[in-house]
Amino acid sequence: MHSPAIQKLIDLFSKFPTVGPRTASRFVFYLMGKNKEEVDELLSAISELKQNIKICSFCFNSFQGEGSLCKICSDPRRDKSLLCIVASETDLLALEKTKKYKGFYFILGDEKLKIRKLEEKIKSRPEILEIILAFNSTSDGEATALYLERLLKPFATAQGKLSRLGRGLPVGGELEYADEETLSSALEGRH
Repeated sequence: MHSPAIQKLIDLFSKFPTVGPRTASRFVFYLMGKNKEEVDELLSAISELKQNIKICSFCFNSFQGEGSLCKICSDPRRDKSLLCIVASETDLLALEKTKKYKGFYFILGDEKLKIRKLEEKIKSRPEILEIILAFNSTSDGEATALYLERLLKPFATAQGKLSRLGRGLPVGGELEYADEETLSSALEGRH
């Protein structure tokens, strides 16, 4: 049995995505082996993260800077007729690395989906002519995409086109880990 201070930190690290109790324990014992300056640097970086990082009011991407929009959403050169819906910020970043997509994004979220906010964005932006559903080829990603296809069918009927990434992605694969060439092909082959 660990001391209460160690167990508390293990429990906190275990709440991180993909981190179980064993990995959380490794984090704690790793930190215990570090000197005070290194731990203080980590604490300072976490504190700075919470103080200086904002969430974009349009796409929900995190950013550091002035205003309420991230660098992507405030770029006047982006194509206002395209909206790509992704599950997470890491998926957005993976698609941005391809340099093939020049539209806007909406981060739906992994656990608490922002469905109502998505509907509001689409209704308030008549210039959107295509919505791209860019989700992992996992059962969860497929379920989310199918749900959104049904939800957004009125948009496709009245306002524009609803598409999904092409099938260059392996079944069970995650966007975050796909290489740039595969993602580029999936963007170009959307249907």
